[in-house]
Amino acid sequence: MLATLLLEPGRLVPVSRLVEAAWEEEPPATASHQVRKAVADLRRRIPGGSQVVLTDGPGYRVAVLEDQLDLTEFTVLVRRARAAAEQDHAAQAVEALRTALELWRGPVLSDVAGPVISAAAAALDERRLAAAEQLFELCLGLGQAAELVADLRDLTAKYPLRENLRRQLMLALYRSSRQAEALEEYARVRDLLVEELGIDPGQQLTQVYEGILRESPDLAAPEPPASPAPAAPAPAQAPCTLPCDLADFSGRDREQRELLDCAQRSVTSAPGIVAIDGMGGCGKTALAVRVAHRLADDYPDGRLYINLRGYTPGEQPVTSAAALATLLRALGVPGDQIPDDLEGRTAAWRAALTGRRLLLLLDNAVDAADVRLLMPPSPGCLVLVTSRSRLLDLDGAHWTSLDVMSGDDSVLLVSKTLGAERVAAEPEASAELARLCGHLPLALRIATARLRNRPRWTVGYLVDRLCDETRRLDELSLGERSVAATLRLSYQTMAAESRVAFRLLALHPGSDIDVHSAAALLGTDTRDAEDILEHMLDVHLLQQPDVGLYAFHDLVRSFALSLRGPATEEEDHAAVGRLLAYYLTATERACDVLFPGRRRRPTGLPATGAELPDLGDAHRALTWFTREHTALSGAVALARTHGHDRHAVWLTRDVVFYLNARGHISEFRDLSRSAVEVARRLGDLVLLAVSLSNLGVACWKLGRFEEGVEVAREALEVATELGDRDTEAHSESTLGLLNSVLGRFDEALPHLVRAVDLGRELGNARSESESLTILSTLYEQWGRYPEAAEAARRAVELDRRLGNRENEIVSVTDLALALLGLKEYTEAQQCLERARRIGDQTHDPGNVGVLLALSADVQHRLGDTADAARLADQALELVRSSVVPIRQVKTENILGRLCTRQGDPAKALHLHTSALKTASGIGYRIEEAHALAGLARACEALGDHAAARQHAGAAAGLFDTMGVPEIGRSR
Repeated sequence: MLATLLLEPGRLVPVSRLVEAAWEEEPPATASHQVRKAVADLRRRIPGGSQVVLTDGPGYRVAVLEDQLDLTEFTVLVRRARAAAEQDHAAQAVEALRTALELWRGPVLSDVAGPVISAAAAALDERRLAAAEQLFELCLGLGQAAELVADLRDLTAKYPLRENLRRQLMLALYRSSRQAEALEEYARVRDLLVEELGIDPGQQLTQVYEGILRESPDLAAPEPPASPAPAAPAPAQAPCTLPCDLADFSGRDREQRELLDCAQRSVTSAPGIVAIDGMGGCGKTALAVRVAHRLADDYPDGRLYINLRGYTPGEQPVTSAAALATLLRALGVPGDQIPDDLEGRTAAWRAALTGRRLLLLLDNAVDAADVRLLMPPSPGCLVLVTSRSRLLDLDGAHWTSLDVMSGDDSVLLVSKTLGAERVAAEPEASAELARLCGHLPLALRIATARLRNRPRWTVGYLVDRLCDETRRLDELSLGERSVAATLRLSYQTMAAESRVAFRLLALHPGSDIDVHSAAALLGTDTRDAEDILEHMLDVHLLQQPDVGLYAFHDLVRSFALSLRGPATEEEDHAAVGRLLAYYLTATERACDVLFPGRRRRPTGLPATGAELPDLGDAHRALTWFTREHTALSGAVALARTHGHDRHAVWLTRDVVFYLNARGHISEFRDLSRSAVEVARRLGDLVLLAVSLSNLGVACWKLGRFEEGVEVAREALEVATELGDRDTEAHSESTLGLLNSVLGRFDEALPHLVRAVDLGRELGNARSESESLTILSTLYEQWGRYPEAAEAARRAVELDRRLGNRENEIVSVTDLALALLGLKEYTEAQQCLERARRIGDQTHDPGNVGVLLALSADVQHRLGDTADAARLADQALELVRSSVVPIRQVKTENILGRLCTRQGDPAKALHLHTSALKTASGIGYRIEEAHALAGLARACEALGDHAAARQHAGAAAGLFDTMGVPEIGRSR
């Protein structure tokens, strides 16, 4: 819709035209309605959209200013060029056409389909070609030739049958004394025309061919127009030693505006200094050169560049004396008049610049003192400086820190350096290439240069090669250009202690590094660790995603890891051990705060000597755990890799408490399985019992019930053999839980009674409470509501005494379920209101989903239909994002029954069908039976009596096998 409207800015586009643009063949009956919805969506998504997309009678029109749409700007510039050409102002016409053609970045509307768009794209491409042909014709008329050949070859390769382009190419070659190549072009196009179309070249092309054969004077380049005699001797040309501006420079629009603004504000009573710092390879020099060229007209007395080579492989930095000599020569001072000593050269430099307005670009500076020596004395001068580290003692400088490029700018750079057609052919691979290059310009240029030199390589093939992190830096090397070599220079400028720290920090398993974990890893206190991190930040070997946090760029981390070897193994192993001791101690402390009543187990491992973060309350502990989540999971893998097996198992025990509470169940299972493997390898029964116990819970939450029963039985056997009564209680509870969901209520009950008794005997209130909630659920599913309520009340009391809010949500929800069975709706409502006050979406989303669904049910029973609808919507949204199938099934069945009572049997049918599919797939028999019963009620309400009888019969069969009485079937 938007593309079609923008193709005709300011003009009415009927709805019928928009329908035609959207549907290639027969449009649906609702096409006009869908067009209006799409327009409404556009107005919502475009800032100020109601003023951009306007309703106009039978259609719409888009209102944009001339400079808001590149198509309009192109049209205006082409019109301006035509007018200039008609008035014989060829140079002005050329400038306008070049500006117009620079607006094109690739095939127009390449990602939009449909016959209307395709026809429009073809028409626009024809306009582009016509403008290009006019530009070449004007340039040929101005006597240009050799400089046109490359562009003409590029276009004729893309449009080989376009005879006018071929004629222009032949003329440009002939006028560049390349007669043979011009004749070859004619032979090539003649063969192509005969083969493709069965015709001979046209008259104009043939005349040029014959004229070349005769060396006709008519084909000679026109004489340049005579210049008027100068009124006075031409002034000496101001010196300019700036490097060429990159033709394919991309992005950095914000940084350019910032630098230009600083430059314009800097030149006052003293020379202005505008400086750029950033990591090696981020494009500091390219940006500085681009800005210098844009400022060039403001500095008529000269634009000088010198590379101070602070970070050039194999070379020493340029001395101040040598730099001054180079600059003086650039100003035209003869070599024999340049003093030999630094003081003399400094005086000569300042004298030469007195009263001059000059721009000086100092590239790759490493020392503020050297920059100060080169500062011009005149207030009208500007100094641009680039450096990998911010030269903090360079007073008066306006600094801009350059980060890596954005994703869009990175892909644009790939498109400009590799070619728009190759990027358009592999857009996803091109975006992934940019990501694997870390959006670093140097890496992107090396990668695209390799692809240009290997035309048979696809972008996807290079992406596959770059995916191997161990060889990524090797792939990003071409000739003298290398990402690794660039980073190595920054690394080598640091002191020996900092180089060791840089290598060790790369071992950190998290995406972010805080000062506490860094101090533990490095074996320092937090103050020294922060100094080290800040120094690496200054030299751009680290980034800062947030205050107090530090991070490696992906390629910098790869480089740091490449520094490891046999000589560093012992030091690396010790550093990893320090980090693991820190994480184990910190997670123990955080778990004590977050999970009150959790049994402390002796690990046999020394506590850390490192300073811990403040974990004194639940909010701080949870914030820390959430921030360190990825690092902690990585630390477990790091422990296994470096042979710290006991740390791996005990750290897993702490981490899975957090994962379970926050609903990260797949990760919970994976870590627990790994811990079981490590414990078996060690032959340590204590570690095995703990790990099996945790794995059984993960199996339950993921619906792997039979596997969970086997795991819990083994855990019980190992715990009994060890005399580990806490793990025995936990395993009994898990066995009761798993047997209950499998519908084996008679088998589940003794396990749960034993678990409750053991928890009480051990004085482990947390264990007793958790077992009581499972026992309450069993009784409720069995239809034994008074016993369910009694068990849940005892669990709630224990949870409140402990401050165990996570389990209190579950126990209060179980109590409400029992009260619902007893038809005590008001008390159930009060319970659920309290549970909602203490629970939010930071808790296990599956548990909160059941809580909200049950709350909706109770609110509806009490007549509050509006609140019931709101709570039901929240519940559905939560369980759809949850990976815990048992909670999803329970929530869908509760809400399905609610929908039937609300008079929406169709939605109930959908919810119960989804619940049945999941429940039968995992063997959750009681919820499978309730899903079938719900389907029977929904089908009955919809008038499908046969299906209702079938579902009701299947449900009754399942209830019978589980021994559920009638009262337990009528939820």
